[in-house]
Amino acid sequence: MIKKGIAVLLLLFATAWSYKALMPSVKNDDQSNTQTFSTARALIHVEEMSRNPHGVGTEDHGRVRQYVIDELEKLGLKTQLQEGFSLTSWRNLSKPKNILARIKGSQPGKALLLLSHYDSSPHSSHGASDAASGVATILEGLRAFLESGVQPKNDIIVLISDSEELGLNGADLFVNQHEWAKDVGLVLNFEARGSGGPSYMLIETNGGNAKLIDNFSKANLKYPVANSLAYSIYKMLPNDTDLTIFRKDGDIDGFNFAFIDDHYDYHTALDNFERLDPESLEHQGQYLMPLLEHFSQANLSNLKSEDDKIYFNMPGTGLVSYPFNWIWPMFVLAILIFGALIFFGFKIRRLNIKDVLKGAIPFIGSVVLCALLAHALYWVLFEVLYPEYQEMLHGFTYNGHIYIAATTFFCLSLCFYLYARFYKPGNTASMLVMPIAVWIVIVGLVGYHLKGASFFAIPVLFALLAFAFLVKYRKPSLILMALLSFPLLMIMSPFVEMFPVGLGLDSLMISGVLIALVFGLLIPVIGFFKHKRRWSVILLIVGTTIFITANFRSGFNETQPKPNSLVYILDAETNKARWATYDKKLDDWTKQVLGEDPNESSANDEMMFSSKYGSGFAFYREAERKSLEYPDIEVYKDSIIGDKRHCSIYIESNRGANRMDLYADPQMVFESMVINGIEIKEDGKMGYLLNNRTSDRLFTYYVSDNDPLDIQLVLPQDQITRISLFESSNDLLSGRNFNLKPRSDDMIPKPFVLNDAITIKQSILIE
Repeated sequence: MIKKGIAVLLLLFATAWSYKALMPSVKNDDQSNTQTFSTARALIHVEEMSRNPHGVGTEDHGRVRQYVIDELEKLGLKTQLQEGFSLTSWRNLSKPKNILARIKGSQPGKALLLLSHYDSSPHSSHGASDAASGVATILEGLRAFLESGVQPKNDIIVLISDSEELGLNGADLFVNQHEWAKDVGLVLNFEARGSGGPSYMLIETNGGNAKLIDNFSKANLKYPVANSLAYSIYKMLPNDTDLTIFRKDGDIDGFNFAFIDDHYDYHTALDNFERLDPESLEHQGQYLMPLLEHFSQANLSNLKSEDDKIYFNMPGTGLVSYPFNWIWPMFVLAILIFGALIFFGFKIRRLNIKDVLKGAIPFIGSVVLCALLAHALYWVLFEVLYPEYQEMLHGFTYNGHIYIAATTFFCLSLCFYLYARFYKPGNTASMLVMPIAVWIVIVGLVGYHLKGASFFAIPVLFALLAFAFLVKYRKPSLILMALLSFPLLMIMSPFVEMFPVGLGLDSLMISGVLIALVFGLLIPVIGFFKHKRRWSVILLIVGTTIFITANFRSGFNETQPKPNSLVYILDAETNKARWATYDKKLDDWTKQVLGEDPNESSANDEMMFSSKYGSGFAFYREAERKSLEYPDIEVYKDSIIGDKRHCSIYIESNRGANRMDLYADPQMVFESMVINGIEIKEDGKMGYLLNNRTSDRLFTYYVSDNDPLDIQLVLPQDQITRISLFESSNDLLSGRNFNLKPRSDDMIPKPFVLNDAITIKQSILIE
């Protein structure tokens, strides 16, 4: 009994350690040692930069820019501004103003670039995490580095980019137009996709990662959180970072560092100083300082590689890596060991075919049923109990961590119940056959289709060792079996939380599958538990209690506000106006203009706006026409040359608009297009803006300095061209003609959509 208790404690310890070791638990508040990174000093920068929303075109955008410049110059650095128009594959045009500085190294060679961005997401985010935290990390890290007096061998370039939130425009401007770009050998980029949790390292490279991983390991980081599967997951997400531009356009390698927990704060008004987890900021500093020390001295001209490495982090070992060419030898080794143990087990009658087949039932059943249970739980939550959760476009609710915990206990309860029905004393080894067989198949599949996940072979090899003891000894040491389970729990446990946090609660099904797969390999320990049904009942009670707790915290309130949206649209051609919202469930604030029974919007609505997550207006209601200043639109230089029509369009806002969205039927042909001096090339980089378009959206112009929009077109001579312009300003709540009541404290503007906006729709006809 004592040994079983110790074994349980060891399993719990390994699981807890796998989470606890991901990030520092205490931030460094010591400001007396000026040569070390101080989170307290970094937080001062975050607080100052995130006082107000500071998206491109806002007043505070310029204030934050000047603050960063002043802080760099306090460090003795000479700064410069790079300014110009940029249009990227997101089809977003803006005029970023990048902040640059350079520290001279002692030797010639490639430079190390430190990167983050100072603009916040339009229009309500304070940008404390995304990415004032990144800028603060660089400012404080540079201060400590310069204070140490160490002379770097390599030049260190500082790029605090602009317009990252709009389309990576600042990075595009630097990589493709600045003379320093050719000097860069490596980039360290600091980002955030939430307001807390551990910071994940993600590599951006066009080639192999072997030398990058080797150098990363040499820096001896205390809390590396990285695995070669993470980049594949990152690429599934609907966003990139500035570093993506360096890789794609400059073939420049780099490391991303980003924390992603508390995802519900991302791009919202809740991304403020008070909600930023200081330990996440500390973790960023724990990355920067050793890497800055290492890469400021390393040979940055020798980081390219054709070889790849699998890598993952484990508590106590740091980053573990090995070459891709080990994948298949390890796979074959696992098969050979497994086959030999199966043969030996049947030979000595430790295994029998009946028990092996019986053992397959609870394992396969638990994998399937846990997946269905987790998905059903998500469906019940979002479709039946709380459809208002759908207003959170992140897909992760304020009580999301509690739902993950409840799902975990429900799945464990199910696993215990199924194994209780088929387990009998003496068949533990037979029960382990099918889990190992399935895991080996998974290792083979990922080795072929998703090589970065091939570190799954490590738990399998340790499971085979446990299997060997089970075959050799009917009752091996439970403590030894628990210790052999450490790699499984320490590698796989964090994924149970990481998937729904990073991808949204709709990926709970993945967590359910992982729980069942891990449970199967824990049979060398759990198989010897006598009262599995009691464990099932206990876990079910715990899961139910947690689930009930989550439901008590399901409502929206001041600390968990409901996102909502409202837009006023005036069609200048028809002189008709309407109110519109993206919200599927209306509240008192939206009902003040939409009423109790608004009209449902159609996907074919000519006044429809799409968002980053593909959502369009849900409801609308006809509105009173307000007196608004229309933009100046002029078609000039209209001439026929050969069989082509050459013309230019000039558009200027008369009311300080924040953005202009231009649409045209996908069937319309544009032979060429130049937008504010940027020539569009149909090479796919601009997302096929000219032709082969799959939607009617041409591009979005985010206005700063009230710069006009100038478009030069070459069209087929006989084509009647109609372009729809939506000119929007984010001043609906301050507009004197509207007199809307403000949101209550339990509401915030919905992110990722045009919001709190006054929009004028006009057509530009060229015939």
